[in-house]
Amino acid sequence: MAMEAAVVWNQVMALLLNLKIWFMRQVLRLPPTPLFRPGKAGLGPSVKAETQKELAARAQATADAGDACVCVGIVGPGGVDQLQGRVGCWAVCGYNLMKEFGGSQRISAPLTAALLPPDMVVVGNKAFSVNYADICVRWGLYESALRYVGWPIVPGFDIAGEVEAAGAESGFSKGDRVFGCTLFGGYASRVVVPRRQLLRLPEGLSFETAAALPTIAATALHAVQLAGAWPSSLHLGSSRDALVHSAAGGVGDMLCQVLRLCGMRVVGVVGSKAKISSCKADVVIDKSSEDWAQSARRHAPGGFRAVFDANGVATLKQSYGLLGRNGRLIVYGFHSNLPKCDGGLGMLSPLSWLQMSLDLMRTPHFDPMFLTLDSKAVLGFNLSFFAEEHELLAQYFAQIGEWIASGKIKAPPVRSFGLDGVREAHNALTSGNSVGKMVVTF
Repeated sequence: MAMEAAVVWNQVMALLLNLKIWFMRQVLRLPPTPLFRPGKAGLGPSVKAETQKELAARAQATADAGDACVCVGIVGPGGVDQLQGRVGCWAVCGYNLMKEFGGSQRISAPLTAALLPPDMVVVGNKAFSVNYADICVRWGLYESALRYVGWPIVPGFDIAGEVEAAGAESGFSKGDRVFGCTLFGGYASRVVVPRRQLLRLPEGLSFETAAALPTIAATALHAVQLAGAWPSSLHLGSSRDALVHSAAGGVGDMLCQVLRLCGMRVVGVVGSKAKISSCKADVVIDKSSEDWAQSARRHAPGGFRAVFDANGVATLKQSYGLLGRNGRLIVYGFHSNLPKCDGGLGMLSPLSWLQMSLDLMRTPHFDPMFLTLDSKAVLGFNLSFFAEEHELLAQYFAQIGEWIASGKIKAPPVRSFGLDGVREAHNALTSGNSVGKMVVTF
């Protein structure tokens, strides 16, 4: 009960703080704060007018000269102007390492190989991806971020770069090219990460491409494991049909690839004609030109063995209805419960909160008695709570590394941004028009 109260409190505070920012920007018309501000957050004053691109480059140069890192943090719930760059601390870590380094994401003292815990690695980060979870963190709607870090927070899960220092038992050496996950902290140019959360970068794979892979691959693999198709397909039963929503997005793209590797026939749903060519499903449904549910039923008259749904209220009820006997509905997001923000400051207005409240009430609930009678299952997960699942994540990373190295899975289309474009990357992702992954480079 205490944790439930904390969840309610976190959401109430997110609502109030979002509305405060909305009032400041839309009613009082106070100008948004620039991403990098001369004379602020560790960046010296300008001697001439500078663009954000020039300021981002100067921030990186300042950090390099002073053995510090550049990071982009979220100072509180709100629009993209809550993303603010700074130069200051030596490195950043994920929430699972905060106790190790004084209770903060920001590590102030330099860590040489001799000072590092034996299984830790310092990564000079070259690229990070922007996930939809980062948008939810920025809006104050991501529970693990609120529970384990609070404000301000350096978000980000995916990193790719070079090892600067490695613990004695990490298996890495200075200069190794690596990629992997951090439990927040990816929006920083230097990150401390446990060895178990890293993989070696295969030859020929760029930092930008590698940064697009870890979170979506781990999410897809866990979802497929819940569906019973990995590590063995013996539990699938007679049906081999799977339905994937948002099949041209990052996780959707990876789901299509992993499911096909596991012997499933994949029907993918995309949101527009422009996304059809990039979709890796066996059958592609364009929901902008046809009734996706009717089309899906035609392709699997006996029902689907698994449906993978991150849409939420818009599709959950129909997704459940499309399952066959012993089918599993795998839920890993609620995108349609959240507003689209195409450009601007990407804020949640009072109308947005009202719509989210109505959508929450319309979101279907699944009665255990009917689940039993229908012989169906509904399973959900959020990988950001998996900090203690060391063995499980090790299995996932080993399999992902093998598939990437052998070329069996490939990164989705990548759209790259410079550090000064991190806000633009957020807006691109919430527009509903993006394909593949948004990646930001240092």
